[in-house]
Amino acid sequence: MRISINFKTDALFKVIIFGDGGVGKTTLVKRYMLGFYDLSTKLTIGADFFVKRLRINDMNVTLQIWDFGGEERFRFLLPQYVAGSSGGIFMFDITRYTSLKNFNSWLEIFREEYSNHGHSNSTLPIIMVGSKKDLEENRSVERDHAKKIVQNQKLYKYRECSAKTGENVEEIFEDLALELLRRVGVVKTENS
Repeated sequence: MRISINFKTDALFKVIIFGDGGVGKTTLVKRYMLGFYDLSTKLTIGADFFVKRLRINDMNVTLQIWDFGGEERFRFLLPQYVAGSSGGIFMFDITRYTSLKNFNSWLEIFREEYSNHGHSNSTLPIIMVGSKKDLEENRSVERDHAKKIVQNQKLYKYRECSAKTGENVEEIFEDLALELLRRVGVVKTENS
């Protein structure tokens, strides 16, 4: 017996998830891919690769999701993974202010490599994501502070999520995919 899965891709986007170690990048991706919270997540060595197919505005979209290890020792690898990327998700932990400490360094690497491949920094779609929203009572990064960073750095959007409860997990990837479709001119913006 042969099983055939036919999924015609109308758009393919490479998305890099980056940020310090322990902020929940892998847990977010696993929740998105598998639909449940995985407690057994371990340190990402280098990068992990996932493929997700979704339907947005009557279009079949394939996301290649690259979960980049957040440890300092892997940071030199990031430029190789950014090559050919369509957009990114910078992730930090809302309960750990220090997880924003290296934000400028991460962003600089991402933007420099992106522009080295003929892209303009102004078109770089990055969503900033605050993780562990289910631990609101332990918050050390205020929402307004994060939104101000997004505005000052001209990032695409800010969202908070919980991989544990699933809150806003799908919306992060759908928001980015929709914006990527807009930027390649496939989906019209609300102002068009």
